[in-house]
Amino acid sequence: MAAADSAPALPDYVLDCDAVLKDDVAWRYGRAPDYSKTRKVYEAGKTRNHEPGSLPSLVENLVKNWEIEASFKTRLEDWRTVDASCYTFGLNGGPARDGTHMLEVGTYNALIPSNQYYDPEKLDFTTSHKAFKRMMPAFAWEVLEVYSGPPAVVFKWRHWGKMANDYVGMNDKGEKVTVKAHGGDIDIQGLLVAKVNEKLQIQSIEVWNDPMEMFRQIGKNGDAVITPRAEGETGTEQPGCPMGH
Repeated sequence: MAAADSAPALPDYVLDCDAVLKDDVAWRYGRAPDYSKTRKVYEAGKTRNHEPGSLPSLVENLVKNWEIEASFKTRLEDWRTVDASCYTFGLNGGPARDGTHMLEVGTYNALIPSNQYYDPEKLDFTTSHKAFKRMMPAFAWEVLEVYSGPPAVVFKWRHWGKMANDYVGMNDKGEKVTVKAHGGDIDIQGLLVAKVNEKLQIQSIEVWNDPMEMFRQIGKNGDAVITPRAEGETGTEQPGCPMGH
């Protein structure tokens, strides 16, 4: 992913982690989201200082721009970080899903299997994002190590933030789960395998991690409160939209 003198210029989405925020497209909540809080948390808490233009830096910027697009762009054809003709996403060896699926369910629902804290079938795109972004207003992400370069990019990642507000979600039994905010860190790691084309657009992503690790940290004090789901309740009924990140 390093540019040679005769090679074309690298795309902006591998050079600038906020490149796609400048795009004039259809954004999910009418305008581009604000990632300033998350970028501050990243700068304060990162464990690596990647040299600009290095392979880890390019990979980190690519995935950060992909996450913005997957979370906030409403049309797959506007995702500049992916090859829409073949893009797929998979989790822990599960079935590969296309971009349309993630547009429908959201990144959290695509990444989290059903469990005693959360069930992606019970929350839609918007309510799932509200549940986690209200609990943890800034969830920073970094590349720790890159094991191979394109076209198959394999790397280790870290995702972290603070549990500033209560967690409220729906579990696999359709019950409402509330966990009081402990104000402590949520810090998870995993591996990711991405195949990219000559434009460094993602053709496929497969994430490998323990999806329960985040919930173990959320509920570390053992104070989860389970209540029956109220009639007519469709998810985490919280006002507003998750524009900040």
